[in-house]
Amino acid sequence: MLSLLAAATAAQSAAPAIQWSDLGLTEGIDLGFFTLRYYSLAYLGGILFAYWHLSKMIKAPGAPLAQRHADDLFFYATLGVIFGGRLGYALFYKPELFTSFSGDGFVTWELLRLWDGGMSFHGGLIGVVLAILFVTRRDKLSFLRVCDYVAVGVPMGMFLGRLANFTNGELWGRTTDVSWAMSFPEVINGVIINGPPRHPSQLYEAVLEGLLLLIVLLVMFWKTRARYRPGLLVGVFTMGIAGGRFIVEYFREPDAHLAEFAASSGLSMGQWLTIPLILLGLGLTIWALRRPALASGGKDAAAS
Repeated sequence: MLSLLAAATAAQSAAPAIQWSDLGLTEGIDLGFFTLRYYSLAYLGGILFAYWHLSKMIKAPGAPLAQRHADDLFFYATLGVIFGGRLGYALFYKPELFTSFSGDGFVTWELLRLWDGGMSFHGGLIGVVLAILFVTRRDKLSFLRVCDYVAVGVPMGMFLGRLANFTNGELWGRTTDVSWAMSFPEVINGVIINGPPRHPSQLYEAVLEGLLLLIVLLVMFWKTRARYRPGLLVGVFTMGIAGGRFIVEYFREPDAHLAEFAASSGLSMGQWLTIPLILLGLGLTIWALRRPALASGGKDAAAS
């Protein structure tokens, strides 16, 4: 029996990896004069879903904002995602973008080359929080309750974004011998080759940070009274998305320029950045559960 198990294990490890290049995936839709990248569509799809779902949520009893607030909020939140995400990526992961310029004939600042990729979740999160803070202070709304409502739709954007990473063949995981390992194209000395078997960590993130968390928050909002406990939804969101990222970082390949940092510190940059978020989310969740729930029935006065 042991010999049969050993033989089966050896056969499994010797099985060829799934070739990403055989899946026929591309970075976007070729329109001839322009390539509509899936990464851009993921951002657009996530924002549109969040706006649509927020508009649906505020029609239910107990909403802390009205439609006019939602309209303003998503204008500023979109700017926060784009500028915060890019600035966060440059600050946390690639500071040289602040001082690099490239291009033939038409020179562009590397920081502004969003089409080349490179966005930080943590930077985008900061940008969205600042947008919510601006709108809620200006219109005298409850900051915490608005965050609760916004948080419910965010995982859809994370889900679509990680799927776009997968279709782009980027941000793949560490080498492995699991049966579902995948070989992604890599550039070695200017030559594109099929790399070693790796974890498809983009799909792990899509499930943990996106799909699973989205289901949890939707159920909490529509099937429980979580909306009447200020801070509960955003606390679960913060803890869930940061916890998912912390776990997946064990399977992700660190950026080449941060590999030494991860080896010397014991944790990747992404993990260090998620630890404060996990603690914040846990604290908010406990705080919200220990406080009495709001009375239901009707919208907040600020949203009337």
